[in-house]
Parts: sequence; C-alpha cells; structure tokens
Amino acid sequence: MSEPTPAPTGPLAGIKVLDLSRVLAGPWCAQMLGDLGAEVIKIEQPGQGDDTRRWGPPFLEDGSRDSAYYLCANRNKRSVAVNLADPRGADLIRRLAAQADIVVENFRVGGLAKYGLDYPSLSKIKPDLIYCSVTGFGQTGPDKDKGGYDFLIQGMSGLMSITGQPDGAPGAGPIKVGTPTADLSTGLYAVISILAALNHRNATGEGQHIDMALLDTQVALLANQASSYLNGGVIPRRMGNQQPVMVPYQDFACADGDILVALGNDRQFRSFCGVLGLGELADDPRFASTSSRSIDRDALLAIIRPVIARWNSDELIAAMDGAKLPAGKVNTIPQALAMPQIAARGLVREIARDDGTPVRFLGFPGQFSKTPPNYRQAPPRSGQDTRAVLEEVLGLAAADIEQLLASGVIAERL
Repeated sequence: MSEPTPAPTGPLAGIKVLDLSRVLAGPWCAQMLGDLGAEVIKIEQPGQGDDTRRWGPPFLEDGSRDSAYYLCANRNKRSVAVNLADPRGADLIRRLAAQADIVVENFRVGGLAKYGLDYPSLSKIKPDLIYCSVTGFGQTGPDKDKGGYDFLIQGMSGLMSITGQPDGAPGAGPIKVGTPTADLSTGLYAVISILAALNHRNATGEGQHIDMALLDTQVALLANQASSYLNGGVIPRRMGNQQPVMVPYQDFACADGDILVALGNDRQFRSFCGVLGLGELADDPRFASTSSRSIDRDALLAIIRPVIARWNSDELIAAMDGAKLPAGKVNTIPQALAMPQIAARGLVREIARDDGTPVRFLGFPGQFSKTPPNYRQAPPRSGQDTRAVLEEVLGLAAADIEQLLASGVIAERL
C-alpha cells in the first residue's frame, strides 16, 4: 500500500478528477488540475500502463524504468491499474466516476461508449459531471475518426508552414517546434475549459461535455498570423527568426556569438539606434515607424548588421540593458534551467517517490498570492495506488480486491 500523502491544498482543493487519458495532452491537463489542488486518480491498463512510460531513453534508474517523458506529465496523481475492457473493470471505473467532479479522456471518438464510460452513460450516473474529451480532430467533422499526433497536427494546422528558414536560405523548409506544442496547448485549453465549466456548474448545478481537438487548438494559436490572412489577405511564410511586422526582432551575429534583439515600438528603436551610434536612422523616413521598418527591413538590416557584428555580445547586451531594451542570448536548456531568474521563481522542483527516488520537474508557472500550487505526489508507478484507492474511495473489502487481482481485472505496481 502506498504511503499516505499530504492533503491537497490550493484553489482546486476538494475537486476530484478521474484521468482516463494517456500520452501527453490529457495527462498534461490532469497534472495541472492536480498542481492546483485537485485529487487526481489516473487509470492505466494492467501490465502496460501509460504508453509514455517506455518513451525513452532517458529512464529513471529506480527499477521502474519509467521514462523522463512520462515523469513530466504525471505528478500529483494516484495510479490505479484497471482493465476497462472487462465488465467488472468498467464497473469499477463507473463507480469512481460517480464520485468525481471531472473526467478527462483521450480515446478515439466513440471508443468508450462500448464500455459504458462515455459522457452520455456517465452523465446519467452523475448529471453534474464535467467530462472532457481530447482527440486529434474533435467529436464531429469529416476527420473525427482519424488519430491525431502532435507532429501531424503541427503540419496540418499550418504551423510548420511558418516555422523554419525562408525559401532560398540554407536549411530552408518547414520544421516542427522543438516541444510538442499541439499536445501541450491542448492540455492548457482543456484546463481553461474545465475551469469555465466548473464555474458554470457551481452556478447552475449542470455538468457538460467538453470537446477538445488538437487541430482546433493549434489553428487557434495561429493568432496574428491567421488574422493577417483573414483580414488582410496576406499569406504568412517562413521567415526564420524574423518577425512579420516588427523590425529589428531577430538574432544578430556579434563578434563572439549571436545576440537576440526584440524591439516592439518606435521608442525602443530610437534608443537602440543611439546605443549603436546610428542615431540618424531613427529620423530616416524609411525606418521611423514600425510599418515602414517592416516594408524596408532589408535596407535597415543591411545597415545595422555590420555595426552589430563589431560588438562583443555581452557588452551589447549590457548596453541594451542599461537602455532598458530587450536583449539576450539563445540558451541551451541546461543554461536556461540554471538562470538565476528561474531559481528565484522556484520553477525547478524536486519530489521523492515512495522509495525515496528523487524526481526533478518544472513546477506550475503561476505565482498565487493566496492559494499557491503544491506538489504532493511524485509521478506514480503504474498501479501503485490500486489497492489503496479501491479500499478508500470505493470501500472494497480485501477479499474482493484479491479476487479482482487474481482474475486480472486490476493490477498492482508494475
């Protein structure tokens, strides 16, 4: 039996979540709810567990061989291994759902109906249930039955068409973002939607079904790029590290390495020209406004690039800092995680598994003045809480649990 964990605190303390999801978008959503204080029960397939447990290397060297990928999205959860394809297993999950406020699942459209675990079935048991379905393409539309994967969605959504070096440049071509942004952003939108539904339920007593699609989410995140097309007929293109409107807003080569410059308005541009000793550029009608700099970007870059190239990168950053201008370097991930600012914000955390094995992770980024997130449970081994949850939440007797274990309906720790 798992060791007792601290009682949840935070803005969602008292809320119960049943996590039927796997891989990333759904687990990311459920983890955030857990960080904010919700009690999360993760359902996994006996003998297998979440697919991402084996998505490595690297793996945690504690005997579990759980991957670092799995560890990033499954803290603050208890793991229960139940075979939902067995009617007895499906019944256990229905009983858990009857005590939950929120269900998160990412099965294919209609995949849970045959087990009586879809929204129409569970809402009959608990009418105020908030049920969030995460799929690649949504519950409706001609593509609803297709499987959705982050890489596929990054391409289909148009994101990859605006990411990468421009045509004609070395290494030109569409490229994906370095993190699974479609999965992660869908998890974020799912949390926002669940919290909105929770507020509605608190006001009316009504639950509801939330239909979250990776494609919808990633298309929504096209934001200004989509607006340029919808409202101006401009077809966005790959621009490398340049920005479609603001100039200069990109990387530049200094004498000893690259620097990032991100100027967002005319005042900053004028100040930057002063730092470079090019004050006259700010009064040049070709460069005096954001729109004119965008139109004449090639001419402007031809002037400032050789000037920037004579600077030492640290000295130029220091000069820009002194002028309160945004500048920086491209950090590696180790460099980013070692930044004093990240340490000051307390983003890198550590929590131990029940055998003492430490797991390091990045915490919830929001800083709450009254109800901060909290980290109670390291990512669990598959099935490590099966017995405890069935005893505590459903009140099953030890003999019943042993019978279910013997028949393979449930499992304990892998």
